[in-house]
Amino acid sequence: MSAFAATFSDALSLLATFDHTVAEIVVLSLQVSGGAVLLGTLIGLPLGACIAVGRFPGKSTLSVLINGMMGLPSVVVGVVVYLLLSRSGPFGSFGLLYTPLAMVVAQTLLVVPLIAAITRQVVEDVWQRYAEELQLMRFSWWDSVTTLLYDCRHSLLVAVLAGLGRAMSEVGAVMIVGGNIDRATRVMTTAIALETSKGDLALAIALGIVLIVIILVLNALAFVLRHWAMRRYG
Repeated sequence: MSAFAATFSDALSLLATFDHTVAEIVVLSLQVSGGAVLLGTLIGLPLGACIAVGRFPGKSTLSVLINGMMGLPSVVVGVVVYLLLSRSGPFGSFGLLYTPLAMVVAQTLLVVPLIAAITRQVVEDVWQRYAEELQLMRFSWWDSVTTLLYDCRHSLLVAVLAGLGRAMSEVGAVMIVGGNIDRATRVMTTAIALETSKGDLALAIALGIVLIVIILVLNALAFVLRHWAMRRYG
């Protein structure tokens, strides 16, 4: 058996036996990324919709800035959050550095611009079609925002999934603010990087398989849900 096949076989064995190390890392990854996407959704959806519907000076500049921040380097975010949470930083007294909460904060900063930018584009397209109608119905600015968010809810699943993909595949920021501490802040991406450098390729491949499966399953569920909703509600 070749080395590649043997390593792959060992990785599948780890998954088949529900290895506790793999399970712990996967659970923590889902908790951290899920928390970041939840916060990112609560902030990014209304932020993007407000930019789309609002009329204010600098709207175009803000839209360009949000779009540009979609590609924000994760290591830069990691360093900024590290400085904020370090002992000499303004939030150092909270003792959050090298904790899962610090990783949630870093990932939230990465997913908010992505969710907000996609939301702005989706809502703005719908706003251009219904703006006159909503104004004739005397909808307030906030009523228009909430109505369009509800009307676009199925399309906005793409924004949430994009945020989840960004959070789960992120390495640099969580490595810096989490420290990749065993049984404390080690998530799938940082564990894959560490185990590969140590030569434990079986564990790295096992975690990689889980990561890919999770992303594929979530995207498949969103695809099915969106098509079901479009058939049912139009």
